Amino acid sequence: MKVIAFNGSARKDGNTAILLRYVLRELEREGIETELIQLSGKRIHGCLACRSCFARKDGRCAQKDDEGNALIDAMIQSDGILLGSPTYVTDVSPEMKSLIDRACMVTRANEGLLRRKVGAAVVAVRRAGAIHAFDTLNHFFLISEMIIPGSSYWNIGIGREKGEVEGDAEGIQTMQVLGRNMAWLLKKIHS
Repeated sequence: MKVIAFNGSARKDGNTAILLRYVLRELEREGIETELIQLSGKRIHGCLACRSCFARKDGRCAQKDDEGNALIDAMIQSDGILLGSPTYVTDVSPEMKSLIDRACMVTRANEGLLRRKVGAAVVAVRRAGAIHAFDTLNHFFLISEMIIPGSSYWNIGIGREKGEVEGDAEGIQTMQVLGRNMAWLLKKIHS
């Protein structure tokens, strides 16, 4: 089994990546392979709504001048997906929004390529707006017919400057419980 985590922050290895790594460590302790993909520095355009993916049905987006297809393929090849984003004006980052919009179209156009995979959202926030960002990510999982594990609280960590989330003890605990619950669910599905 493998879980792919996507860090949607423009800051590589910032608070969002720190939170994701807490979840990934718990998954690794349970023997699940993990990979962290950082969207920082990667080119991924928004969906053009061309609907070519519905006509072609080849599991690919028509846009070929960025890394979108490689990222979508990583999702398709995984058993579980973690999506992490900082909070930008009460929502996800533009990089994350581009990824989920295109992945949603491509996978739905191809008979639900993410159906019954496990998906979980992780959000870093300075103060407010995290619940809306959390909802955006969870709506992607739900429309993709994925299964979402819960945790001991909403999967949110508080911190602005790089590393500040390390001071959010409850946020860290929430990530650890999420990792254990995600591992449990993956094992139940694959047993």
